[in-house]
Amino acid sequence: MRPAAGVLLLGLAGCQGMLPPLRGEIEPGRDPFVVFVGGKARAGGDLFAVPAAGGTALPITYSGVGEMRPALAPDGSALAFLRGASLRDSAPGTIWVMNLLSGNERQLRLPRGSPGPEEVAWMDGGGSIVVRAGDGLYRFKAPPASGPAEPVPPPERAQAESALAVLLGAPAFARATPCHDAEDLCVVADSGAPALLARGARDAARWGDDSVAYVVGEVILVRPLGPGRERRVPVSGGPASPRQITVFPGKR
Repeated sequence: MRPAAGVLLLGLAGCQGMLPPLRGEIEPGRDPFVVFVGGKARAGGDLFAVPAAGGTALPITYSGVGEMRPALAPDGSALAFLRGASLRDSAPGTIWVMNLLSGNERQLRLPRGSPGPEEVAWMDGGGSIVVRAGDGLYRFKAPPASGPAEPVPPPERAQAESALAVLLGAPAFARATPCHDAEDLCVVADSGAPALLARGARDAARWGDDSVAYVVGEVILVRPLGPGRERRVPVSGGPASPRQITVFPGKR
């Protein structure tokens, strides 16, 4: 029997497809953790999770196609991402959402003829998913509600752009962005010139209210926004080239 339309199990054979993706090692919605893309492919790879304090990398996907641009829901219970070896050959107009409690996946599809998706984020406190596709912004109701994609109306575009940006602080007072030299990361406040955050860094992600995470070489690092030194998130048994990180800071 074929699975119901729009619902797929995690790409494992047999009964393994029913295993919760984090296999009891991380409790979604409670434990702080990081999800990242790993593997030597230039763009897409498999998705892995690791506790925020570090530990063994847990593979989440085994598709062999490649996943990219993961985005954890604000409550840590679901993960939105794109699938394909690159943005160009990702499934046309498709965004995937995985329930991290069950491993079930849902497909969300952009309107026919729209550009391919490039970025994914959660907004409305996790009630909807926003997608950048070319110059367009689209919004879905988050599963299980779902429904068709709706273009984000002009009065709400600033909110959608904010959801896609890496905003720092609570309330947010800055955003992380590549510097003029794209090999470095900068912080840009509401007013003023960009300030260097880290050299040779990429893939910034908000880490709670007072810190930011990023990747330098093969290492995931966390740095406080105020005084303090950056620290390493040790990952054992993991893949090469961790990148495109997304963080659930834990239940407050």
